[in-house]
Amino acid sequence: MLLSTMILQAAAGAALGKFGAAIGAGIAALAAAIGIGKIGKSTMESIARQPEASGNLRTSMIIAAGMVEGAALFAIIVCLLAIVIK
Repeated sequence: MLLSTMILQAAAGAALGKFGAAIGAGIAALAAAIGIGKIGKSTMESIARQPEASGNLRTSMIIAAGMVEGAALFAIIVCLLAIVIK
């Protein structure tokens, strides 16, 4: 009886861990989308104010968006590894 209780508790804990990792991956993707949206919005507003600086602004926007995307990808990979390893 004690062994079956321990096995059920371990299974419930593993399922909860996988659920948490899946939620974490979703939050990371959502946060990256919001961050890249804000970067794009700010760049478009800046280009509207100073059209002659559009080349520099566009380059800075692409670099910043790439860094946000890289951090989000890293977070998603860590969450997916938590699902697979656990």
